[in-house]
Amino acid sequence: MLWIKSLHIVFVASWFAGLFYLPRIFVNLAMVEPGSLAERDRLLLMARKLARFMTILAVPALALGLWLWLGYGISGGWMHAKLLLVLLLLGYHHACLRILKGFEQGRNRRSHVWFRWFNEAPVLMMLVIVILVVVKPF
Repeated sequence: MLWIKSLHIVFVASWFAGLFYLPRIFVNLAMVEPGSLAERDRLLLMARKLARFMTILAVPALALGLWLWLGYGISGGWMHAKLLLVLLLLGYHHACLRILKGFEQGRNRRSHVWFRWFNEAPVLMMLVIVILVVVKPF
C-alpha cells in the first residue's frame, strides 16, 4: 500500500503543478496586447502543452486514488468530503480546458484580474484536501 500511496502523492502533486500554472498562463494571455501575435502564439503553445501534460498526469493520480480507496477500504466522513473536492477539482480541470479553447478561438472576455482569482481555487482545494487526509477531522 505504501508504494501505491507514494505514487499517488507524486502524481497528485504533479497534476496540481499544472493546475497552478495553467491559469497563470491565462493571466498572461488576458494581458496580451491586441496585435501581439507572436506573444499570444507562444503563450498558447505553452498552455496547450501544459494542458496535455496535466491531463495525462491526472489519470494515474485518479487511478491510484481509486485503488487506495476501493482496494484498501479507506473510508470515513473525511473521505467523502475529499471525494467531493476531487470532483470539484475535475470540474476545475475541465474549466481550464474550456478556457484554453476559448483563448485559441479568440473568445476570451475575462480580465487578467478574473484569472488571478480563478487561479486561487486549486490552492484552496489542495489546502482542504491535505487537511482532510492528514487530520481526518470527521
